[in-house]
Amino acid sequence: MAKHYGAFRAVDDLSFEVARGSFFSILGPSGCGKTTLLRMIAGFIEPDVGEILIGGKAMRGVPPNRRPVNMVFQHLALFPMMNIGDNVGYGLARRGVAPDEIKRRVGEMLERVSLPGAQTKRVDQLSGGQKQRVAIARSLVLEPTLLLLDEPLGALDLKLREHMKIELKALQADFGTTFVYITHDQSEALVLSDHVAVMNAGRFEQVGTPQTLYYEPQTPFVAGFVGSNNRIAGHATEVNAGLVTVTSAQGLVIPARAIGEVARGDVVEAFVRPEVARLARHASVLGDAGLSHFSAHVDSLLFDGANSAVLLREAQSNTEFRIALPQTGEFADLRVGEVVAFGFDPQRAVCFAA
Repeated sequence: MAKHYGAFRAVDDLSFEVARGSFFSILGPSGCGKTTLLRMIAGFIEPDVGEILIGGKAMRGVPPNRRPVNMVFQHLALFPMMNIGDNVGYGLARRGVAPDEIKRRVGEMLERVSLPGAQTKRVDQLSGGQKQRVAIARSLVLEPTLLLLDEPLGALDLKLREHMKIELKALQADFGTTFVYITHDQSEALVLSDHVAVMNAGRFEQVGTPQTLYYEPQTPFVAGFVGSNNRIAGHATEVNAGLVTVTSAQGLVIPARAIGEVARGDVVEAFVRPEVARLARHASVLGDAGLSHFSAHVDSLLFDGANSAVLLREAQSNTEFRIALPQTGEFADLRVGEVVAFGFDPQRAVCFAA
């Protein structure tokens, strides 16, 4: 399918399937087309080209309120003048369901989202996470084939967002409803999803499991966007059995595994994840382990508990590297200006023709 606005291609020749009962995320930067795509699935926008099928039925010409779809927005859109029970039961009432049946289904739904007995509470009496669960309950009580979620955790603070990721994953597994979730937050996509589509400039760069996207990126964009990475641009000065020697303009020479076709002399981009590199105070430790290794100065220490890292400056080329610190406490006394060594297995670095 495709959607163009004049010369601008918001969604450009996309074709994909979402397995029934799965959690599918669309991950990409602002302006990549993911909201346009979601609104086409919901029926708010018609595609210029192509068909959308939900449950095997074509949706062209079917208005949003006639599609087996519900949508949860970032700002939730709860009705402040209604109590929680009326909010959750609103869609059922619009469908003409009997009041006793609405009461029963709303009560069951609130129990399933861990808000038993909340029917009489006001919206302003709830926390951000509780409001989120009410918005989801209001959608799921209608038993949609498909639930669309448009950055629903974006307005929450960090700690609550982390908690709600776990809650959302559990809710989807409990209900078995197909979730299509859009986000620019890679952590949300990786933690929540069975499959993720990485979107860029109206197209999907790669679709796969979170593990595949992280460990086997197929394009430079995916390698740079999913997870943290050290990027080294240069030329392929040697290519041997799928291993590329990358030489940067600054003179840094590193080995990396080729993804796709890479030939000697090609302009290339190599990526080394912070956690694949090993830090040592003596280069001999890395050499004995058979790792390619380099000397560097400590530029900065980035303490963040389990996510702590160090910024290094490679001695010969002055190239900056971010390296994850091990959680053993071995480098707890590391200081800015100290000379250290770092190294990595070339098979765990990836290289693309630019």
